[in-house]
Amino acid sequence: MLKRTLAAAFFSVPFALSAATYSSLDSEQSNIQFHYQQMGVKMDGSFSGIEGDIHFDTADASNAKVKLQVKMDSVNTGSEEADSEVVKPEWFNAEAHPNALFTVTSIESKSANEFEVTGLLSIKGHEQEIRFPATVIEAENKATFTGSFSLLRGDYAIGEGVWSTFDMVANDVRVDFTIVATE
Repeated sequence: MLKRTLAAAFFSVPFALSAATYSSLDSEQSNIQFHYQQMGVKMDGSFSGIEGDIHFDTADASNAKVKLQVKMDSVNTGSEEADSEVVKPEWFNAEAHPNALFTVTSIESKSANEFEVTGLLSIKGHEQEIRFPATVIEAENKATFTGSFSLLRGDYAIGEGVWSTFDMVANDVRVDFTIVATE
């Protein structure tokens, strides 16, 4: 019995010592990609303008505080013409709504580095609750959070007027993210 207790104490020490709190967003290393279909053709894009506040304690993920802002005019579709089009009122309306906002409402640990994240996503003044799995990898005093979720662009009025139907541009959009935070 004593051997098991000592072994448990010994093996728990490295995990307790490795607990870290990440509280600084690395905007340069963070990115968001999106994937959709236009006229049946798979298309991709990304956002580079990510700012926000993060407080993630590896020992207590349930008390994490995360609020991210994505600058809508930082969009990159691979085409300057498309980039200037999607910031217009029919699409992102970046002038009236310069940022998308994601605020975590809860994080539930699923395993040592896997979590179920729930939060509110606000784009163009429309807010929806989203839930998705995320993974965190720690290395060299930084944590890299990755994950993916899907959204319906119609729920956020992305594509109004003639673009409000889904025959040209699909309603389904997959979002992949990499968020990097440091201690």
